[in-house]
Amino acid sequence: MNIHEYQAKTLFAQFGVPVPQGASAKSAAEFDSALDQLPEGPTMVKSQIHAGGRGKGTFTNGYKGGVKFCKTKAEAKAIAAEMLGNTLVTAQTGVVGRKVQTIYFTVACGIKKEYYLAILLDRNTSKPVIVASTEGGMEIEKVAHETPEKIFKVFVDPAYGLADFQVRELIFGLGLNAAESKNAAKLIRNLYRMYWETDASMIEVNPLITTPEDQVLALDAKVSFDDNALFRHPEVVALRDLNEEDPKETEAAKYDLAYIALDGNIACLVNGAGLAMSTMDIIKHYGGNPANFLDVGGGATREKVVAAFKIILGDANVQGIFVNIFGGIMDCNVIAEGIVEAVREVGLKLPLVVRLEGNNVAAGKATLAASGLSLVSGDTMADAAQKIVKLVA
Repeated sequence: MNIHEYQAKTLFAQFGVPVPQGASAKSAAEFDSALDQLPEGPTMVKSQIHAGGRGKGTFTNGYKGGVKFCKTKAEAKAIAAEMLGNTLVTAQTGVVGRKVQTIYFTVACGIKKEYYLAILLDRNTSKPVIVASTEGGMEIEKVAHETPEKIFKVFVDPAYGLADFQVRELIFGLGLNAAESKNAAKLIRNLYRMYWETDASMIEVNPLITTPEDQVLALDAKVSFDDNALFRHPEVVALRDLNEEDPKETEAAKYDLAYIALDGNIACLVNGAGLAMSTMDIIKHYGGNPANFLDVGGGATREKVVAAFKIILGDANVQGIFVNIFGGIMDCNVIAEGIVEAVREVGLKLPLVVRLEGNNVAAGKATLAASGLSLVSGDTMADAAQKIVKLVA
């Protein structure tokens, strides 16, 4: 689960991570009250969406830049009006973009130097890793490609926690002076504490800055949380912004379906993540484009299958459906009954190709055959994939 920058910085402040003073507004009527919380002077206006590259983005109304420096609060208010309610397109949003529904005003800080700092899980070692670089304010992928020697990592033993010598190692790598080092040490410790105590999956600060007064501040913030741990953090769940999520993915979560929308036209309904990946691959192999990743799981019920069909049909790009089931634990006949019920309930008119194999497959195929539905059976995964690709061509 992702949260907005202004929400992340509120959490930062709660954990003792220094951030520039800021205030958010969700409507033009709230601009004045938000700006009244800040001192007069240079002010940053930052559009809030769950995507990076905001500063280089372009609004569909032609206005350029989702992050702006303003000399006065009056100028900040005028620029905020250009952003709020309009759609911002960045390299990460795709051409559709994201509608800006919150504006974040912050005090513009003097910057002496920009750095990069992030904490995330390293899956190779199963340990938290702190990634730091002296090259902040730019895409870390670009730094890794062009100057990888400027990125360094510290792996934290989860049983022991962040050690003092590791904090010193990070500070030394960043090349901070004595005053900056003292402030940075406190920030790093508190940031790690937040990462650990909130079950965050990633915390990224880009840039982390030093000021002419030797302060060390988190100038930007990107935070995501482990969905599997949200039951422990109702205070984090309260920060969820459903407007930033695909409605189909939100609906799928209600039925414990693993669903990710893609940009193709052949919908996939599969049991098992590995088979789902293979299904998407074989569709591409035969010249088609998958419209989604959808795993109904090993214990899918008829209700889940019906819900999955409804979610699939909520995507206007879908022109055909490929159901690919291998029954290990799953009973193929349960899937077949769900398909029949779903098709009758939603009145499916799109091409449907079904491949069933495994546990109780004979009963499943018999159920489909007796249903009288207009569907195509696939003898093998390759056969079914070729048939659906041909039907939507």
